[in-house]
Amino acid sequence: MSVFLDMFTSLIGLLSLFTIAFCVVLGVFFLRYFSNRMDEDERNASKQQR
Repeated sequence: MSVFLDMFTSLIGLLSLFTIAFCVVLGVFFLRYFSNRMDEDERNASKQQR
């Protein structure tokens, strides 16, 4: 339990928490961004085949 206390009360803990959250948000952003770009590319390729 002291790990969570250190995580939310110390400066290093808060910076670590921010870094972890930032990495998760960045990962979700890139996942959605690249997924949308791949879908768009697939739609454009199918239009060119017709």
